[in-house]
Amino acid sequence: MSGDICHIEIDDSGLPAPTPEIEQERKVAIFDLLEANNFALPAQDGRTAPGGPYKLHLGIRDRRLVFDIDTEAGEDAAEFHLSLSPFKQVVKDYWQICESYFDAVKRLPPSQIEAIDMGRRGIHDEGARVLQERLDGKADVDHDTARRLFTLVCVLHYGG
Repeated sequence: MSGDICHIEIDDSGLPAPTPEIEQERKVAIFDLLEANNFALPAQDGRTAPGGPYKLHLGIRDRRLVFDIDTEAGEDAAEFHLSLSPFKQVVKDYWQICESYFDAVKRLPPSQIEAIDMGRRGIHDEGARVLQERLDGKADVDHDTARRLFTLVCVLHYGG
């Protein structure tokens, strides 16, 4: 894969203000994505896609997840809209286990926190798999990039 994401903007207009925990998840996901990611646009209809690095604008419009991608120079590279339906259950499961994790960190011993965190990672991996499937043919991402993008999907979905 060539290209990568060099800038991320989250359009959370119209969404409720995030809790401190959700804001922290968002900040960490964006930081980690900008540090290391593999994101490329495949050729479409026989035309080569513009190369990266890319600026990603992620938001929800008309109850759809919108990936609006520009080149680093600001030229339109791609835009695609994904149904949120395939994400609903895994996002719900993810936030439920995150709430358990946030609560556990405050009051449980490390061994119990670790067990909850393992479950959280498993659900996170499932969300990344769903996202990779939904992006198939639209964008090529590796597993780690999909995991971090899934966190951002969860942040948007939480308010949406």
